[in-house]
Amino acid sequence: MNIDAFSPLTLEAIQAHAAKDFPNEACGLIIVRKGRERYVACKNIANSGDHFVMSREDFSKAEDEGEILAIVHSHPNVAARPSEADLVGCEATNVPWLIISWPTGLMSLTVPTGYKAPLIGRSYAHGILDCYSLCRDYYKETLGLDLPDYERDDFWWLKGQDMYLDNFQAAGFSRVPNKDLKLHDGILMQVSSKVPNHAAIYIGDGLILHHVQGRLSSRDVYGGYWQKNTYCVVRHESQKC
Repeated sequence: MNIDAFSPLTLEAIQAHAAKDFPNEACGLIIVRKGRERYVACKNIANSGDHFVMSREDFSKAEDEGEILAIVHSHPNVAARPSEADLVGCEATNVPWLIISWPTGLMSLTVPTGYKAPLIGRSYAHGILDCYSLCRDYYKETLGLDLPDYERDDFWWLKGQDMYLDNFQAAGFSRVPNKDLKLHDGILMQVSSKVPNHAAIYIGDGLILHHVQGRLSSRDVYGGYWQKNTYCVVRHESQKC
């Protein structure tokens, strides 16, 4: 499948939307409705202009209108090459992702191929590649656990939401004493927040695996700043003796 699979009218509509929203990222959907292909422009509700978060309402409305053929977004002043977050997002949605670089107008099409981001060294993109995404992927790859994925707004911890404390028990975790920390335990931390807003996993030998906003995922020594900001330690029911 390539760009030529879509009609010239669809591609023109995508270009017009990218131009209209420039220098912010535009996003939308290509759908087929009653046998006819069309582009549906959607609202980007991201808090910054360098990434996109598609409006859930717009997505649902388009999905009700017809079958989704592709997800579209623009890369303002950046090549149409997919980022690591784009590759992961493409796999998660299981439909092609069309990227348009603007103002060059060059386009690329990415299709699902089974790509998985590495646990260490992955780039950060909130809601796609963040601390919770890393925990989900770790538990899936290491213990075969399928943890729920929660829709989460940018800076949800500043908007009265409490994602970790509201959900960890339903996901099969319970609190254990911090001093009993062992391999595979989750560590919930408060980083400039009134609620736990950062998660790490203890991987043994005094090390944690985590993904800090704006950085690559990494192993770090569990001590100092991270230990000081620890709220609690949680353990999955499958790891209890």
